[in-house]
Amino acid sequence: MLEKIRALTENSWALGASILVVGLLGAKLVAWVVERWLLVLTRKTATDLDDRLVGALHRPLVVSTVLLACGAAATIVPIPDRAEAVVLAILKTAAIVVWASASFGLAGTLLDALSRRGSGKSILQPRTLPFFDMVGKAVIVSAALYFGFLAWDIDLTAWLASAGIVGIAVGFAAKDTLSNLFSGIFIVADAPYKLGDYIVLDDGLRGRVTSIGIRSTRILTRDDVEITIPNSVIASSKIVNEAGGPSVHHRVGVFVDAAYGADLDRVHEVLLSATHGVAQVLSSPAPQVRFLEFGASGLSHAVYVWIADGHERELVVHLLNSRIYKAFAEAGLEIPFSKHDIYIKEQPGRAAA
Repeated sequence: MLEKIRALTENSWALGASILVVGLLGAKLVAWVVERWLLVLTRKTATDLDDRLVGALHRPLVVSTVLLACGAAATIVPIPDRAEAVVLAILKTAAIVVWASASFGLAGTLLDALSRRGSGKSILQPRTLPFFDMVGKAVIVSAALYFGFLAWDIDLTAWLASAGIVGIAVGFAAKDTLSNLFSGIFIVADAPYKLGDYIVLDDGLRGRVTSIGIRSTRILTRDDVEITIPNSVIASSKIVNEAGGPSVHHRVGVFVDAAYGADLDRVHEVLLSATHGVAQVLSSPAPQVRFLEFGASGLSHAVYVWIADGHERELVVHLLNSRIYKAFAEAGLEIPFSKHDIYIKEQPGRAAA
């Protein structure tokens, strides 16, 4: 038995194959430990953060075990030094790619959890999450490229020396992309809006912000159409944030005229009663009626209500307009409209006679 073991250790190819088999068994063991022990323990906790972290580490741990065994076998089997260096570089590159991909998920999970737990004065909040997400991805990609160069024994001195010239060339070639990139950073830092806000641009485009990326911002309109807008365009535009201010509620105004001679107290009572029973209208802040001005053909009024979701603005306007029209008709109140009186001095035929 000892002689067989000694012969196996003296045979480099057999030893390398044995190491590969042990590596595969080790990967199976790691996967079993993660699935049967770690995930079972994390499921018993009150939060799902540890579940997501362990789930993100599952694949890279298993793959790293196999790659480590392959690297150990490559150093034992009798292959040329150049081929061995290439194989090890490939294995290192694969490990870098696997861990970089896992780092994206880990960083996103941690940032999301920390932003939800952050207070109002914390630097990491849901509105600043896209900025830290962009910074985290940039750091991960930079680190992956750096270690990738080291894995292939590439000297970075020449690359760093020519970085200035390359940077100038890239700056001219990708000025629009860089403009969008810096605009995205300024948008996240200045925070004129955050995810979920309803914004209105200069051209009247209105929608909910669904994504704030490095290059562009995406908004979802009421027609369920997602529009991608370059950050440089948004940075140079006037933005109306309907969800801005100290409250997240949205104010909706409906305007109507009452005919001259109408009882103002009755008009105000009817307008307020029209807001009752609309499910989307909040009771606090309470609906308000305002007498705006003496119009050209009537007394101009506005009914202001508050809603929790700006997505329902058009629906609330429709419901209020319908209820106000019916309430005015039932109360005998007139909604004035433009009228023109035509006076005929004489008929053309009579003038000719």
